[in-house]
Amino acid sequence: MSAEPTGQMHPDEIPTSVDLARRLLDDQFPQWSGLSIERVTSGGTVNAIYRVGDDVYARLPLRQAGASQIHKEHQWLPRLAPHLPLAVPAPLALGQPTDDYPVAWAIYPWLPGEIATLDAPPNPTEVARSLATFIRALQSIDTTGAPVPSAHNYGRGVPLATRDQATRNAIAQSETLVDTAAVEAAWTADSHAPTYEGTPVWIHGDLKSDNLLTLDGRLTAVIDWGALAIGDPAVDLLPAWELPDPQARTTFRTTLEVDDPTWTRGRAWALSVAIIALPYYIDTNPTMVSYARTLLDHVLADHAG
Repeated sequence: MSAEPTGQMHPDEIPTSVDLARRLLDDQFPQWSGLSIERVTSGGTVNAIYRVGDDVYARLPLRQAGASQIHKEHQWLPRLAPHLPLAVPAPLALGQPTDDYPVAWAIYPWLPGEIATLDAPPNPTEVARSLATFIRALQSIDTTGAPVPSAHNYGRGVPLATRDQATRNAIAQSETLVDTAAVEAAWTADSHAPTYEGTPVWIHGDLKSDNLLTLDGRLTAVIDWGALAIGDPAVDLLPAWELPDPQARTTFRTTLEVDDPTWTRGRAWALSVAIIALPYYIDTNPTMVSYARTLLDHVLADHAG
């Protein structure tokens, strides 16, 4: 269950409000003017979400850097969506910066469903199989002209060596939060997995429960594509360490046909993402903190045997 952040998450965060969202709609998209607007409770860290009427929502980046993700989604999601077995919220309209809101923003279709609960889905094996099938389809799409990992997607999909210093810095910052000796030992072991030398494939880059929708126990949609790029497919193994059910995790891996080096890199990605998020959001975002702790607990349990 997502919880609203309890304070400002970023030092450069741009304030948003229902009034701001209404002004932007009134000025730029009168076809949605006059509809109800409400802030959507979310543990997200990149965008504020405002539902507009019943059928659409506005995503307003919380930082200047978020504009590049809005433009990227506007360019690529309409191209990727027809090839994917689950729904994707391809943008309907691209909003422009204004004097009181300095970045691009966008309107998306509101997709039916509820935020997934990978920690206790009603049918964990089927959800794992459906998600793995989705990832395989994404990886098979032509990558001509696709964006490569960089700041626009938090470097998701890069070689693990490039995350080593940031990961170790975060471990040091988490001394009062986790067993840092165990975390550092796990990172040292897994980050030395063989580097990916295959052809870069499409990656979502942030596959966690908050970015998955379910309906009647079935996985129906994948949302929030800000980390989209092409790179090492191991980063999209993140949900394996959000799944507590061993059979579901096995189904996920088997359906994806993941070899040992890729699985190890995926576990390293789960640790790195979690430990970097944990100290950063510890006082402001309980949803992200809970997610980070779940990943770390499962990664360390793997290492403990």
